[in-house]
Amino acid sequence: MSASGAAPRATLDLRVRVWGMGADNQPFHQNANAQNVSVTGACICGLEHELKVGDVIGVQYGTKKARCKVVWVMEAGGLKKTQVGVQLVVDQECPWLSQLPAEVQSNLPAPAPDNRRRFQRHRISFPFEFRDERVNTPMRVNATDISGNGCYVETVMPLPVSTVLRVDFWIDQEHVSASATVRTRDPGVGMGIEFTGLPEDSKRRFQAHLDKVDPGISMKGRSASE
Repeated sequence: MSASGAAPRATLDLRVRVWGMGADNQPFHQNANAQNVSVTGACICGLEHELKVGDVIGVQYGTKKARCKVVWVMEAGGLKKTQVGVQLVVDQECPWLSQLPAEVQSNLPAPAPDNRRRFQRHRISFPFEFRDERVNTPMRVNATDISGNGCYVETVMPLPVSTVLRVDFWIDQEHVSASATVRTRDPGVGMGIEFTGLPEDSKRRFQAHLDKVDPGISMKGRSASE
């Protein structure tokens, strides 16, 4: 469902995987059902964990994942247990798009311009090593939603916002090391990281590398702007 509630919806019953942090501050991971779905959200039924409005959860349908924000919560009881209405986080692709009728798919919103995001994001798995220099413990991850400016790391226990990290990765045969900063934190789901210490020319070279590794999205982005 969109923020305005105007997005057309389809009466479907899709089996999805949901994860995040419950109201008891314990991570959860379970199967549930997405119903009354649209290109921007859904009603998730059958949750066994209490959530609150504003929580961010992960939702997976098939092989496609997305992060969603909880916009309403209802205790339904019975088999439906807890129901939540969720809205896709900005820039997240609709994981059940292929299941929607054509008339509903046609209401896919156009990407909103964002001057802060100068680089196209790629939803591929890419290896990074992050190190919190206060404890000097390396964290090797395969990040997602990557651009020359930053990435999103899926982790049950994300670090606090503003934590400064050292990031190491490779551009072909070139080893890159720079400082990075945690910008967003979604407990039970992950964290958004900005490459704050990466020089502008290195950001452009990394973006070019990502465009080469995942050319399809770059072509799609150019077609949309033409």
